[in-house]
Amino acid sequence: MRLMSIGDAARASGLSAKALRLYDETGLLPPAEVDPVTGYRWYAADQLDRARLVARLRLAGMPLARIRVVADLAGRSGRAAAAELTSWWRQVEADTVSTRALVADLVALLDQEEQDMTTGTTATPRVRAETASYVEQGARELQCDAVRTEGGVYAVADGVGNAPGVAADVVGALESGDLGTLDASVARAAALVTERYAEQPDAATTLTAVTVTDGQALLAHVGDTRAYLVRDGRLERLTRDHSVVQTLVDEGRLTPEEARTDDRRVLIDRAIAAGAPFAPDLAVHAVRPGDRLVLTTDGVHAVLEPGVLTDLLVAGGSPQDVVEAVRGVVRAAGEPDNHAMVVVDLR
Repeated sequence: MRLMSIGDAARASGLSAKALRLYDETGLLPPAEVDPVTGYRWYAADQLDRARLVARLRLAGMPLARIRVVADLAGRSGRAAAAELTSWWRQVEADTVSTRALVADLVALLDQEEQDMTTGTTATPRVRAETASYVEQGARELQCDAVRTEGGVYAVADGVGNAPGVAADVVGALESGDLGTLDASVARAAALVTERYAEQPDAATTLTAVTVTDGQALLAHVGDTRAYLVRDGRLERLTRDHSVVQTLVDEGRLTPEEARTDDRRVLIDRAIAAGAPFAPDLAVHAVRPGDRLVLTTDGVHAVLEPGVLTDLLVAGGSPQDVVEAVRGVVRAAGEPDNHAMVVVDLR
């Protein structure tokens, strides 16, 4: 029987070597052989179907104990495994329905507590902003990225599909105000996309948008564009990518370094598209004069090494200086994709 190394098994199954070791330790996916001297794991080709099933169930969010049940059933009866998977998903849907009302009540309670705490307090001084931005086509045939820096809204969007206007349409529909206003404007932007691009099912865009008011940065985010905060010479990432590889990183199945070169890094699991779920992540971050907010499309942060990008963003100088420095380094790196960014220095 010909065996394959753990590295070859990882590539063939879609599971990382780290995940294969974990599933061996838990008994979910033991190797065919283990070298008694080195402890090196070897896998047989007939184990790959189970490994691929495990990988897909993990992406679906199924707990390991339930995966073991489904995988064991699949080895005996596909119909029985399908029934078990259906039953699990129906319970997930029921749990979601029962949890939604609880979460809504908690959101209303926390928001009211915030209003009660701020009622009657002295208004926070208005923060002034100095901004700069750029958009470059790079090596792509179409320019699908877009930015916005007016009307109190700072945003980047990365369009996909053969519809170069979708990103610009979305950023143009955003409104400044409180978090509810920003959230509602994203919903209107998504409705606009559904209306204008109903005949183009591949038309979609990611979005990261910020408004600054009363000492707070209000953030709405969908996809793998990003927002960063620079404060006191340190860089903090404010957004989480809505992507397959980010989920794998969160679960410890890929390292951030592995994720940067993984073939699945282009798979986005949330975006603004015609008729698709679009709800953004929302966040509130306290900001102060001297802070720098940076928004980038993946043509920037997926191309530059994290250390290089950090050095560029925390450097002194004006927003325009930062924009020109980043644009130059991305160009030097071959600019394989559209790339765009917005820099906002708070005064």
